[in-house]
Amino acid sequence: MMEQRNRVVQVSRFGDPERLEVVDAHLPIAGPGELRVRVLASSLNYTEVLIRRHLYPQTMRLRPPFVMGYDVVGAIDQLGEGVHDFQIGDRVADMTVVGSNAEYRTLRARDVARVPAGVDAAEAAALILSWTTAHQLLHRAARVQRGQRVLVHGAAGAVGQALIVLGRLAGLELWGTVRGEHMALVRELGATPIDYQHEDFTRIVPGGFDVIIDGVGEDGYRRSYAALKPGGLLCAIGFSASVQAQRRMIPILLEIARLYLWRLLPGGKRARFYSVNAMRARHPDWFKDDLEQLFGLLATGAIRPRIAGRIPFEEVVDAHRRLEAGGLEGKLVLCPDLSRPSQRAA
Repeated sequence: MMEQRNRVVQVSRFGDPERLEVVDAHLPIAGPGELRVRVLASSLNYTEVLIRRHLYPQTMRLRPPFVMGYDVVGAIDQLGEGVHDFQIGDRVADMTVVGSNAEYRTLRARDVARVPAGVDAAEAAALILSWTTAHQLLHRAARVQRGQRVLVHGAAGAVGQALIVLGRLAGLELWGTVRGEHMALVRELGATPIDYQHEDFTRIVPGGFDVIIDGVGEDGYRRSYAALKPGGLLCAIGFSASVQAQRRMIPILLEIARLYLWRLLPGGKRARFYSVNAMRARHPDWFKDDLEQLFGLLATGAIRPRIAGRIPFEEVVDAHRRLEAGGLEGKLVLCPDLSRPSQRAA
C-alpha cells in the first residue's frame, strides 16, 4: 500500500525567496490533546519575509530546513486521544508562526478557534494575524476611545487596512501614510490618506495624534514619536524600513529598546513595542476571544479582508517575491486545494 504524503513549503536556507522549496514530507499523526487538519488556507504575511531572512525575534533559534506558515484554517480529519470537544469535519483556525504552509498539520486542541460555517476559508485565514493584531492594538494595547485621532503608517498593508476598518467601527478619526498610488484605497476604507513621499505627517494634525501605530520604523521611530500630542501613545509593531535596507538584527533591537527609554522624557508621551505573540503568551484567552469575535464580524459581512490572490504550492516563490516587493492591496493566501489531486501518494 502506498504511503500518503504531506506536501509542505520549507525554507532550505535563510535568505531570498529562492530559498523556499516545495517538498513531500511524512503525514503527521495527531497525538494526545491534538487534532490534525486538512489545510484549507494559510495566508502569506510580511512577517514571513522576516522569518525567511532570519530577522524575526520569535524564530531566531530555528535553523533550516523548517516549514513556513504563520497561520492556518483547516478542516479536522483526525482527533488525538483526549480530544472530545470537536468532531471530524469541524473547521478551526490557529496562529502557528511556522508549520502551516502544508497540506496537513497537527494543532493543540486547546489553542484553536472555531471557524463559522459558510465563511470563506481564505478570508478567515487573512484575519488571523493581521486583523487580530489590529484589533488588539486598538482595544488591548492603546485602549482607544471614540473620537481619538489615530495615525496608521503603512495604511495600505494588511494590518493597516484592518486598523482603518476596525478603527471606523470604534468611532476614531483616522489618517494613514501611503504611497500616492494607494491614496484612493485608504480614502475608500475611511481614513484621510497622507502621501508620505510628498507630505510631512508630523505637520498634518495641529497638536499631534493621540495614537500612532508604526510598522515601518523610519528614522528609528523618532518622527512618529515627535508627532504625538502630550500624553499620546506610539505603538511600534514592525521595522519594514530596516528590512528593506537589509540592516542586521542587533541595530534593529537597539532601536526597539530605545522606545522604552523615551518614556523618561518630559511631556508624558508613551512608546511601546507590540507583539501579538507576546500578548498571546501573557493572555492566551484574549487571542482566541478576539479572533472568534472577528470571525463573527466576517460571518455577518461587517468586515471583509481583501484577497490579492489565492496561491497554489507551485507559485509560492513568486508570491514571496511579490510580498517582499510591497504594493499589494490585499492578502496572498496559500490554498492547498488548488494544487492537491484527489488523492496524493508517493
